[in-house]
Amino acid sequence: MGERYYSLNRYLKERFGGRLAKIPLDAGFGCPNRDGTIGSGGCVFCDRRGSGTGARERGLSITAQIEGAREYLSRRYRTGRFIAYFQAFSNTFGPVEELKRAYGQALAFDQVEVLAVGTRPDCLEEEKLDLLAAINRDREVWLELGLQSAHDSTLRRINRGHDFQTFRRAVGKAAERGLKVFVHLILGLPGEGYPEAARTIDLLRPLGLTGVKLHGLHVSSDAPLAREYRAGKVKLLSLEEYAGMAAGLIGLMPPGWVIQRLTGDPNPETLLGPKWMRDKPRVLAAIRKRLEELNLRQGGGPGLTEQKTGL
Repeated sequence: MGERYYSLNRYLKERFGGRLAKIPLDAGFGCPNRDGTIGSGGCVFCDRRGSGTGARERGLSITAQIEGAREYLSRRYRTGRFIAYFQAFSNTFGPVEELKRAYGQALAFDQVEVLAVGTRPDCLEEEKLDLLAAINRDREVWLELGLQSAHDSTLRRINRGHDFQTFRRAVGKAAERGLKVFVHLILGLPGEGYPEAARTIDLLRPLGLTGVKLHGLHVSSDAPLAREYRAGKVKLLSLEEYAGMAAGLIGLMPPGWVIQRLTGDPNPETLLGPKWMRDKPRVLAAIRKRLEELNLRQGGGPGLTEQKTGL
């Protein structure tokens, strides 16, 4: 019956005529929730490398990181066109001149057709948004904003350091400048099940987002959450629960949202759980199977009950 959701591959084919390979980059930026600006502990789920590759710690510049990755990615994905994804920590947290230098190293490669910037909604001063808007006139810019949940009680529980209104304001300012905005969400956060995640989608639907990235909550050995997990205070989703939840949420999402990803890529060396998250093809297959069993498609209508999703 064809694809049941609007995948990144489909968007890239429609927008660019073919596939682009993503190069994850570590520019060495920090995070205001770690350096004392707003907090010092960081989000409870965040690992020591800020979900990055650790390339900057190894002394690699942005130029070196791209040069080191493009040959391998060209062979693997059979394309010489790339997305430069500033992934680690908060990539608008720093002086504008530093941002210009970092982004400029990536944009110096003609093969880079998209600049994707992962950051927090509380690190987007007007001049930084203006910089991204200026770049967007020549290369497509994706602003990837970590939210994780639209529930302020959950954001406090995970020590996120901002509320949902901060995210809403940031999206509005980005949209005014014509930037494409993707939201990052984590399923299975403490105290949240399918109803809470469905409410998050409800609150996000009218904001004019470009798309979404879904991740399941996982625990790294070097994340603050590890202590609670080892003490038996954190319950993680099973693969079946995660697949049911993701499938139900896909049915709730607007048909125009680009679903960039449906599962994360945790570092296997530090992953405490859930172990099933190491097998990405298995996770994606489970979600596709659940979509078929529930006869769900993106934008297909009202949400499902917990019983129907199997949660």
